[in-house]
Amino acid sequence: MEYADVVFNAPMRQTYTYIIPDGITCKTGQRVTVPLGRRTVTGFVVHTGDTAPKESYVLKPISRVIDKKPVFGSSEIELAEWMSKLYLCSHGEALAVMIPGGRRDSAIPALAADEEFSEKPHNLTTHQIAAVEAICSGEKSLYYLFGVTGSGKTEVFLQAAERKIAAGRSVIYLVPEITLTHQLSDQVKNRFAGRVAVLHSAITPSQRLAEWMRIRRGEVDIVIGARSAIFAPLENPGLIIIDEEHENSYKSGSSPRYHARQIALHRSTISGAALVMGSATPSLEAWHLMKIGRIQRLELPERVSGGSMPKVEVVDMSFEESAFSRKLQQEIRSVLQKKRQVILFLNRRGFSYFFHCRTCGYEMTCNRCSVSLTYHKERNRMVCHYCGHSRQPVSVCPECGSLDIGYSGFGTEMIEAEVSKLFPQARAARLDTDAARKKDVVKNILSDFRNGDIDILLGTQMVAKGLNFPGVDLVGIILADSALHLPDFRAQERTFSLIMQVSGRSGRFSNDGKVIVQTYKPENSAVRLGASGDIELFCEQELEMRRLTKFPPYTRLSRLVFRSKDVKKVVQLSDQAGKILGDVIKEIDCAPEQAAEILGPAECPLSKISGNWRWQIIIRSSSLNILHQVTAMFMNRVKKGSGIFIEVDIDPVNLL
Repeated sequence: MEYADVVFNAPMRQTYTYIIPDGITCKTGQRVTVPLGRRTVTGFVVHTGDTAPKESYVLKPISRVIDKKPVFGSSEIELAEWMSKLYLCSHGEALAVMIPGGRRDSAIPALAADEEFSEKPHNLTTHQIAAVEAICSGEKSLYYLFGVTGSGKTEVFLQAAERKIAAGRSVIYLVPEITLTHQLSDQVKNRFAGRVAVLHSAITPSQRLAEWMRIRRGEVDIVIGARSAIFAPLENPGLIIIDEEHENSYKSGSSPRYHARQIALHRSTISGAALVMGSATPSLEAWHLMKIGRIQRLELPERVSGGSMPKVEVVDMSFEESAFSRKLQQEIRSVLQKKRQVILFLNRRGFSYFFHCRTCGYEMTCNRCSVSLTYHKERNRMVCHYCGHSRQPVSVCPECGSLDIGYSGFGTEMIEAEVSKLFPQARAARLDTDAARKKDVVKNILSDFRNGDIDILLGTQMVAKGLNFPGVDLVGIILADSALHLPDFRAQERTFSLIMQVSGRSGRFSNDGKVIVQTYKPENSAVRLGASGDIELFCEQELEMRRLTKFPPYTRLSRLVFRSKDVKKVVQLSDQAGKILGDVIKEIDCAPEQAAEILGPAECPLSKISGNWRWQIIIRSSSLNILHQVTAMFMNRVKKGSGIFIEVDIDPVNLL
């Protein structure tokens, strides 16, 4: 008799054994439907054989095999097992995050053929040639392409990829947000015609599965995609590229909370592939690894198009009456007169983000989350940006009935209205997640802007990342302070990175580029050094601060979040968790400098989301092994009861 070991996309650590009925062919790596309790569920087959389990329970048969051929092989099963240990999730949860959903692969039409080859490699600068040679030399396995915005990192990545493919290896190319990389994806498709797979959230699950199976069949040389493309089942990867390595979107926000950078490191080690990361603003973790020599730094110090770095000016908004400072208005008019283009950046959607009563002080917050509702004028709704709850705006205070109410703060909708009022002749467009909900809006707006049909493009982070527009001479950062006040040790780093990245959109092909940074905190080091572009000094100062306060990269963190609809259960369990962790730490024998310490329990800065109350404990240690041991021992001992959940996040990037 044949047996199959099956795991599930659920927080269940054990493997379940089922009988393979006569007449059914079942192989390792296929998806199956099986009875589990009173339900029929989908599982992943991780092993088949003819050895019966030693336990004496009654075995049930597999109901159905979903796939004609295995969707994953032994390397994916081993990778999922490694992930389950590192991120303290189940084997099935790790496999589920790899395998794209979809119908039976036999029923899926192939994607349209890639465009014909048309894009030719560009001539490289001396620095670019040196970078490609280093990456392809095989001398080291970890490289960081550190170059100013517009220095031609993409061309280095692509020519290194061509060399690896010519040598018979394959390539994974990760980008932080695939929907904004039409340019890149077109370049890659054109250059590697017919041998490219694209994996991202904008295609249907069935299309994703079709691409996945193309990769498994060996029909693909290069895979391009966002975070989950790191799992692409390439047989012989020789190069893994992580573009804009500093971006938080490489970290998963749900279980398993993996970081694509960690998976890439593991895969490159196993396969002997080179791992190349790149950014104009490396994460402090990467900067530290370059500093101690673990990663080889490859520099691209100049813009390939010949444009010089833009002139950056900081404007103190304490003395201004409008969201547009007088200086910014003057520069916009000057640029428009020259028939050049402007990008305006503000990391807040909506019209205004704060409703309050001037009589009694009432603030309109979401009744399911502990955040203020944002007024969206276009929809005439007050909206919560965390859970999506919305309600009608009010004209009187719900608490005291006063008419003396108002909206404070400003979002992209209000800036759009101000632009049309101040510059009525200019053609303006807004690009944020609200605008991007409509089909093809992102692609059309970016295309129109590139073609010169739009004069002013305003938006959120969508306009800050990797976009290359020759006509842009001015970038205005409407408010550089939005991330500074967050209770997170990375707030300074994020503010600095954002100023540098947004500034990089200006003056790509000219020497007239300007950036206006508007702020209420002109003396803040992240704002000041971001404006001057002094990344060396900022990183040294920030690393010293992290060392003194014992935060990454000098320590590793594990975050436990307790959430429930019942606030009493949350408080009770988090207090109990603190005691269990205290006992666990005492039991572990280690050097004093490696001993774990607990921060908390405490209410999360966002104490309520989607009706769930949230408390957290941060575990900190200079040793990943000790941190892991403490977290795993705690999870084995804690009894959480019904209606309460524990989220485990190893190496969190967000503490809100």
